[in-house]
Amino acid sequence: MTTRRQFISYSVPTLIALSAIGKASAAPAHIEETDATANALGYKHDATKVDGKKFAGYAAGHVCSNCQLYQGAASDPWGACAIMGGKQVNAKGWCSAWAKKA
Repeated sequence: MTTRRQFISYSVPTLIALSAIGKASAAPAHIEETDATANALGYKHDATKVDGKKFAGYAAGHVCSNCQLYQGAASDPWGACAIMGGKQVNAKGWCSAWAKKA
């Protein structure tokens, strides 16, 4: 027969573990170039594929990792972007909202 104290002592660690798993799997998704916001801003996963004629604001060296809106570390391959609703963008990507990091 299980006592209430035993039940709680087994349940609490299990709930903590499940909570940690849930948080780990809740990481923001990588944005797709076909996403409505990404498409509207001309986002590309690879900045070298940006059409410079269509997007006059693009210049070589402008990538997400050196943009003010990029929320990851410069060394991260993907990081959240404030303009993309917190979805992760490729550090080597680019969009027309690019702004020089201060």
